[in-house]
Amino acid sequence: MKMKLNHIAVFFSLFCVMYSKVDAQTNPAKSTQTVITKKSANNLIQFSGVVLDKDSLTPVPLVAIIVSGTNHGTKTDFYGFFNLIVNPGDELEFISIQYKNAYYKVPDTLNNRYYSAIQILVKDTVKLPAIEVYPWPSKDEFKKAFLTLNLNDTDLDRADKNLQRDALTYLERNQTASASENYRYVMQAYYTKVYSAGQQPSISLLNPIAWAQFIDAWRKGKYKKKKDSK
Repeated sequence: MKMKLNHIAVFFSLFCVMYSKVDAQTNPAKSTQTVITKKSANNLIQFSGVVLDKDSLTPVPLVAIIVSGTNHGTKTDFYGFFNLIVNPGDELEFISIQYKNAYYKVPDTLNNRYYSAIQILVKDTVKLPAIEVYPWPSKDEFKKAFLTLNLNDTDLDRADKNLQRDALTYLERNQTASASENYRYVMQAYYTKVYSAGQQPSISLLNPIAWAQFIDAWRKGKYKKKKDSK
């Protein structure tokens, strides 16, 4: 009975050994993947740096940094700095709208776990063709407007038209004061009020604005006595 049990134990041991060999041969990727994962975890590098403009050497913010062939990446902050975990030999692609794409390959002979670099980006300048803008929709309308243009008036005639009494009267009646004139008027009134505080108010005999308001009101008949309606 003991001999039979010994034979069964030996046979079971041989079966386990053979099964482990067959499983290793049929699934070599599993054992290899475990070794590679441990190896890659030991070779990871903390890659940091700054992205600068080539012309001004100023930081370039919001630059996309992608490891080529993967979905792994990051972007620079407001000061152009970035920080990324990579493997030795990885190729990084720097992408920004205003600049040409740049590439940087991490050295595959690094022994340290920390690595830094400065990446320079070149502006992507696009030259657009020249465009001529005309105030007329077509050349025919431009030709028509040019032929009907009246150039008989001289500089003296145009000056005489601008100095006509009707035109000056219209500007005097309708043109409002500018922002600077209103500011000076308000500040002058404020200074007069402060200067005469606690005293009798001064009479604006030399104030041209007050005289203009008086004359305008007199012309409009505001000082006429109203007849009593019976």
